[in-house]
Amino acid sequence: MTVKDGIKDCKSEQGMRGAHGVTKPTITIRQYCTADAISTWELFFHTIRHVNIQDYSLKQVTAWAPDEFDLNIWQEKMDRIAPFIAEIQGVIVGYADLQADGYIDHFFCHHEYQGMGVGKALMQHIFMQGQLAGIMRFYSDVSLTAKMFYHHFGFQVDEQQEVRIRGEALTNFKMVKVV
Repeated sequence: MTVKDGIKDCKSEQGMRGAHGVTKPTITIRQYCTADAISTWELFFHTIRHVNIQDYSLKQVTAWAPDEFDLNIWQEKMDRIAPFIAEIQGVIVGYADLQADGYIDHFFCHHEYQGMGVGKALMQHIFMQGQLAGIMRFYSDVSLTAKMFYHHFGFQVDEQQEVRIRGEALTNFKMVKVV
């Protein structure tokens, strides 16, 4: 792995063989730019609709990722949280942010690139950026679907929560990792 301007280039992923002997693709992590907003919305929408549907009802995922949504609101959100963007051969395959207080607001991997190391690359990048910024406590509101992934990286459940999104109640977890 190399670090340039605080952004990790995950070239070490290239040529690594996964558990099934499949070569993992090269994953690069870069800073978000305003032009990424629509791609991150599409990734968010399809991941929730295709992956999170395993743990939430159709009504819940439809409330979480509605068919109609004001992209200006999304643009403002992405501009504000400024996520890291994971790419494979120029295709955005994931994104995640790290706020100054250690909060991870968004962490999503493209539904067609699950199990390819995208989440691992993003989480390692978050930890590296956190170390550079002196962050000693990471925390996030984690879905049922992502709970085991976060646990794998040393996060512990602080509390189970019920959140309401567009009238639907969804269970998630406040998870914390102290380094």
